[in-house]
Amino acid sequence: TRLAEAGHTVIEATSFVNPKAVPQLADAEELLRALKRRPGVRYPVLVPNEKGLDRALAAGAEDIAVFASASESYSRKNLNRSRDEAIDGYREVVSRAKDARLRVRGYLSMVIADPWDGPTKPDVVVECAKRLLAMGCDELSLGDTSGVGTPGEVRTLLNALTDAAIAKDKIALHLHDTYGQALANAYLAIEMGITTFDASVGGIGGSPFAKMAAGNLATEDLVWMCDGLGIETGLHVERLAATSAWMSQQLGRELPGRVARALNAG
Repeated sequence: TRLAEAGHTVIEATSFVNPKAVPQLADAEELLRALKRRPGVRYPVLVPNEKGLDRALAAGAEDIAVFASASESYSRKNLNRSRDEAIDGYREVVSRAKDARLRVRGYLSMVIADPWDGPTKPDVVVECAKRLLAMGCDELSLGDTSGVGTPGEVRTLLNALTDAAIAKDKIALHLHDTYGQALANAYLAIEMGITTFDASVGGIGGSPFAKMAAGNLATEDLVWMCDGLGIETGLHVERLAATSAWMSQQLGRELPGRVARALNAG
């Protein structure tokens, strides 16, 4: 509710992963059914396989997201499948979701580098992206999951995608701030025509399977920058800062987002 009141029109609600693997998400059905949905706001949920899709459909999901990795090692650690097996395994999930008139988003993680395989080749990302889009994903979110990317590497990747005739309006960026590069990477991507970014209030987030990764790009930091650039986001930075303060209280710790800390200190 707080995020919707701040102006968000897309809020990822939960994930229907195996509750034994990620017990924090064991209440996915309960949460989605209890969610007070606002008109004009979409609430996508992550699904790892057909069983997850069945659970999501039964709980009333209208948007789903599937997630794969450009890194072989991370795919095996996160999904217990090879990169190719994971991507191919979503064909039936996406097909069934489209038949049910659901919007489908694809996530592709570790698009810059990972701690096990090292740098990810842009042509590998391009190949994976083409496969996910070809099977019916409406949008593809590219994740710098370990947060090692720099603007130069993001530029190289986006140029490779453009050269492969992948439309920029099909691409979103999912940036982590492990090395303090997330906002700089977002600015570079905006300059190159990317208009959709994943972010989290206060900069919370991370991955239980990539423990070195810091949180996501803080929503209020991104909005503050966009406001300064004259880019209309539809989001209210003061409401985001207030939500960050509330979230900080709920978690019992200070959150890394800088704009919220600055605004709330005043």
